[in-house]
Amino acid sequence: MDYKKIASDVYNLAESDEPIAPIVREALQVIEQCLAQYGQDHVSLSFNGGKDCTVLLHLYAAVLARKVSSTHNPIFALYIPDPSPFSALEEFIKIATQDYLLNLFTCNLSSDIQLPVESVTPGVSTPTALKGSSGYIGHSLQTRPVGAARGGEGMRRALELYKSRFPDIQAILVGTRRTDPHGTTLSYRNVTDPGWPAFERINPIINWAYSDVWTFLRKLKIPYCTLYDEGYTSLGSTYNTLPNPALLVKDSDSSHTLPSSLTVVANNPNAMCFVEPTPPKSSLNGIGPFTIIADNPDQICLADPVSDLRVSESPRSTLGPFQVLVNDPNTQCQGEVNDRSANGVRLPPRYRPAYELQDGALERAGRVSGPVISEI
Repeated sequence: MDYKKIASDVYNLAESDEPIAPIVREALQVIEQCLAQYGQDHVSLSFNGGKDCTVLLHLYAAVLARKVSSTHNPIFALYIPDPSPFSALEEFIKIATQDYLLNLFTCNLSSDIQLPVESVTPGVSTPTALKGSSGYIGHSLQTRPVGAARGGEGMRRALELYKSRFPDIQAILVGTRRTDPHGTTLSYRNVTDPGWPAFERINPIINWAYSDVWTFLRKLKIPYCTLYDEGYTSLGSTYNTLPNPALLVKDSDSSHTLPSSLTVVANNPNAMCFVEPTPPKSSLNGIGPFTIIADNPDQICLADPVSDLRVSESPRSTLGPFQVLVNDPNTQCQGEVNDRSANGVRLPPRYRPAYELQDGALERAGRVSGPVISEI
């Protein structure tokens, strides 16, 4: 990781004429003041792989490189996992830990304490309509603030564990934003309540909007968890987090239209290719993941939007140009749209990436009732 470049990119953005510049400057100043008071050895960062704490991590790395050392020491960080985390999220945390040189401590509570750690009480879905400026209508999710909340208790116990292992840590950088369910009354700096482990919570991006997060990540080309490219906008556990319904690709959305099925026919009669409904990580024109396989096990066809290999375009397809990889150079594939896919299975729903969500008020529309984990 080139820390000098990180610092240069972030501080140049803060001093630019970009609309996001003022809140970037604001966040940097909050972090700088925290480091000036406590020093790096007494500051930790809460990191769970979510978009907000990824922004915060990049900001913190920039400040350390500019104000401490371009080859700074490992960053103290804590991770409070969910009992049922997404594998993609866990993988991203591992990558970020290596890239940013994190001294990451995982606060695993004992298996008999199955408490959520979000700073709100999990809400209950209601039939109340929720309508944003994008026109999407969905259910609302009611939450209550910290107090006797079960989520608050889970967080308290996790922080107790962290304090016992790292007693010198006095401040924790947190990626909470004002629009989070528990962020309304917070300021840049808040000490923990009586009865909680003694930390000062530092909230550098408290005034950032949902759109600001994605502007920052994409403008600086910062890697983030791949789940956000699959329609997820707020990450919790696997049993209470779904792709955001506001990002569902609809038939009327011509820029992301995917037919109900697709058959890819090869010029080799022994290599009949078809769409497999089990999605891998690859994607096609931003529409979503799928793979194309052949009924001949020796001739696998895989759709790949970035390959410079064989290009195939069907005049009957609404997808436009796409590319097909085959392990047999004599096999050429061409797409055809049919009512059903070759194996008789309809394709799964597709979602646009998280950064395309127009109404930040719908950020948590993919979260359902049940125990959840916050992007703390």
